[in-house]
Amino acid sequence: MEELGNNSRHAIQLKVNGINYQLEVEARRLLVDVLRHDLGLTGTHVGCEQGVCGSCTVMLNGQAINSCLMFAVQANGTEIKTVEGLAQGYELHPLQKAFKQQHALQCGFCSPGVLLNSLDLLQKNPQPDEAEIKEGLSGNMCRCGGYDNIVKAIKEAASELAGKKAE
Repeated sequence: MEELGNNSRHAIQLKVNGINYQLEVEARRLLVDVLRHDLGLTGTHVGCEQGVCGSCTVMLNGQAINSCLMFAVQANGTEIKTVEGLAQGYELHPLQKAFKQQHALQCGFCSPGVLLNSLDLLQKNPQPDEAEIKEGLSGNMCRCGGYDNIVKAIKEAASELAGKKAE
């Protein structure tokens, strides 16, 4: 196995929001920093830097992860979706629409992580009840305390997504 020293640089390939990137990064660089600083995807926020607040959540190969807990070299060869990749062009994702409709955004700092954890939840459980939604969001900290509207938005998005699948 290759020795990963702190200052060693490594070539990595990432597919982020459908775009392929080839980068050279230091072994110690966190995925969140590469996304924000190297790729300019600033929707992924840096909060606690300890994997507690969920602000840095991204989808890695279809599953929500805290990007502040992963080195970029560990993500080599993976597919990543950030909040910038939710919408299809100018068409908002049903979760984004529901968050807007239900006033679930508030200050917006936690919103990208909440949206991606909600997407992960709805992929695993298309019709979660309130308790399951709260459990699914347990890794996200909303400092504004807007959880009621967030739960309503996720329920609304789940209904819309279920309706689209039935068509």
